[in-house]
Amino acid sequence: MQHGVHKVFLVTGGAGFIGSHVCDALLAAGAQVRCIDNLATGKESNIAHLRPRNDFRFIQADICNAADLNAAVKGVDAVVHLAALGSVPRSIEHPLESEQANLAGFLQVLEAMRAEGVKRIVYASSSSVYGDSVQLPKREGTEGAALSPYAVTKDMDEAYAALYVRLFGIEAIGLRFFNIFGERQDPEGAYAAAIPKFIRALLKGEAPVLNGDGLQTRDFTYVANAVKAVRSALDAPAQRAGEVYNIACGESCDLRSLLGKLQHRLARVVPQAAGIKPVHGPDRPGDVRASLADISKAREQLDYSPCCTLDEGLDRAVPWYVEHWG
Repeated sequence: MQHGVHKVFLVTGGAGFIGSHVCDALLAAGAQVRCIDNLATGKESNIAHLRPRNDFRFIQADICNAADLNAAVKGVDAVVHLAALGSVPRSIEHPLESEQANLAGFLQVLEAMRAEGVKRIVYASSSSVYGDSVQLPKREGTEGAALSPYAVTKDMDEAYAALYVRLFGIEAIGLRFFNIFGERQDPEGAYAAAIPKFIRALLKGEAPVLNGDGLQTRDFTYVANAVKAVRSALDAPAQRAGEVYNIACGESCDLRSLLGKLQHRLARVVPQAAGIKPVHGPDRPGDVRASLADISKAREQLDYSPCCTLDEGLDRAVPWYVEHWG
C-alpha cells in the first residue's frame, strides 16, 4: 500500500487458501482487514492466528446474502474479491452452484460497493477464460471458447466488471490467476488441485493419479506472487480500471515433471516417495491441454514481476505439507 491510500479492506473468501494469505499481507502492511467467508471451501484454521487481532474481523456469511454483504462493505476503502467455488470439474458437475457463487455472488459484491460508495475492487479471474485457444503463451485479448461452466462465470465476471466501470465508475481490476499453489491449499476432496493432491498421495505412500498422459502443461504460480499482484492492483492508478491481467510465473511445467520435483523434495522425509509410480486416469473433461502465461501486460501496467519461481515455491510449500499432513 502506497501513501496510505487504502486503510480498511474487505477480503471476500478471506478464510480460503489465497484469501488468508492476502489477509496476512494486508495486516502486515498496516491495514485493517474484514474477512467474509461462508466456509464452504474456506477454513477457520487458515485464519485462526488472526482472530485475536484488533485490526482483523471475521464475518461468517455468504456473499449472496445482500444484508450481510452490505454491512461488511460499509466503510471500507477497497474490496479484494476472492470468494468463489473453484474447480473446473466441480462446475461441470454442479453448474448452478458455480453460477450462483461465482457470478451472482460477484454481482452482489459490485452492487454492495455501488450502494456504499466504495470504488476500488481487485477480483480474481482465472486462466480458464482462455478456453480452447491454442495460442501460447496466453495473452490478454486472445481468449477462446469456454470449456467449463467455471470458465463461463469468470468470463462473465470480467464482462460485468467492465460494465460497472463504464456505468458506475467502479475501479475494477481483474487478475487472471494461473494455477496458484502454496501452503494452506487443501489436498482433500474430489476437487483438490494437482500439487496438494500429489503431495498427499506421496506422503501416504500411495500412487498419485495423473489424468491422461500427464503431459498437460501448467504455469504453476506460488501464492506469494498472487498476493504481490493483489497489492499492486490495489495501488494501481484509476486508469487501470476495467483491465484484466495474467498473473503467473511465465514458466511452463508438465504434470509428470511436476511430480518428479515433488518426489525429489519429499524423498528427504519419505524415502519411498521417490520410487512411487503414478497411475494414469482418464482425461478430465473441460481441461485445458497447455497453459503458459504472457505476463508482460502486468509487468508494464501493474509493475508486477514474480517474486518466486515454481521451484522456490515448492521449496516453501512442501515442508508445510509434511508438517501438517505428513
